[in-house]
Amino acid sequence: MADSTQPSAIDDWAVVDVFCGAGGLSHGFRRVGFQVAAGIDADSTCKHAFEANNDARFVGKSIDAVSGNALARLYPKGARRVLIGCAPCAPFSAYTPEAKKRRTDKWGLVDVFADRILSVRPEIVSMENVPRLASFDKGRVIGRFVRRLEEQEYEVSTRVVDCARYGVPQRRSRFVLLASQLGRLELEPPSAEETDLRTVRDAIGKMPAIGHGEVDPGDRLHAAPRLSERNLERIRASAPGGSWEDWPKKLVAECHKKATGRWYRNVYGRMEWDEPAHTITTGCFSFGRGRFGHPTQDRAISLREAAMLQTFPKEYEFVGEEDPVYFERVGRQIGNAVPVALGEAIARSTAKHIEASGNTTH
Repeated sequence: MADSTQPSAIDDWAVVDVFCGAGGLSHGFRRVGFQVAAGIDADSTCKHAFEANNDARFVGKSIDAVSGNALARLYPKGARRVLIGCAPCAPFSAYTPEAKKRRTDKWGLVDVFADRILSVRPEIVSMENVPRLASFDKGRVIGRFVRRLEEQEYEVSTRVVDCARYGVPQRRSRFVLLASQLGRLELEPPSAEETDLRTVRDAIGKMPAIGHGEVDPGDRLHAAPRLSERNLERIRASAPGGSWEDWPKKLVAECHKKATGRWYRNVYGRMEWDEPAHTITTGCFSFGRGRFGHPTQDRAISLREAAMLQTFPKEYEFVGEEDPVYFERVGRQIGNAVPVALGEAIARSTAKHIEASGNTTH
């Protein structure tokens, strides 16, 4: 959370988070000292995580079902407005099949986000997404978004960043757009050099040991799914940083023996203690869906470990005390989230911009 050194310039500003998910981006803003007023997301399973950790209202609707007037009413009366969001990135992602990438109903949400911005007219806007958004459809999608904001007197800056350079212990490349009516708003420079990145060991090295299929009695999210006998053999044959190509042939899946299987080296892999993790995705709890094997224990990383690699605080709640923990559901919330540390960098940049503008009162 923010400390007493935070500039008072942000005290009369409030944040609404569109496509908020479990609240990673919002939580970054909250830790810097911003008031988070509300979050909007079509995935109603994110309600507990967002509200419990951000002291804010969750609206369980798709943004195209929330009018500009309804969105504006989510801000406290008299507050100045920051609107943040991350439109669903599936159509832009390199992990998405081509048939899905061509769908327009998904990437059309970027246009809907622009509609809501121009209706609400927040002073500051932030949008985060996968880098592919910058070139998707020959750049027309993001080009149209930027042009519409500039026509309404927003100054817009964009940057593709490696989250590892912003204190996130994973290789996660992201596209960050910032827009302001107060002047030029730029994302702050990276906080870490390439030689001084946070590692898997830094993030989860002190977590209690558990076996596959086990749950830490002190934390229900520090749980790893049970492995099949074949996958248990496979992870025991896996070295940190290696791949299934190192296994005995009898363990290699038939699909990987084909020529097309050579493109899928980044599955069934162990993490390396002293390197950042690979990108944490919605399949982060599954050994077979990425480089999500624990560096030394014969299991996939736990849900809690995945969240910590996304820089969520260890105490971050994803489910209520009486609610069951479903791997797919919580894994989706964690993998889809904006890393909290990147959210903090965006929020710090915003706070400094507000303070430097001197434009802090109505």
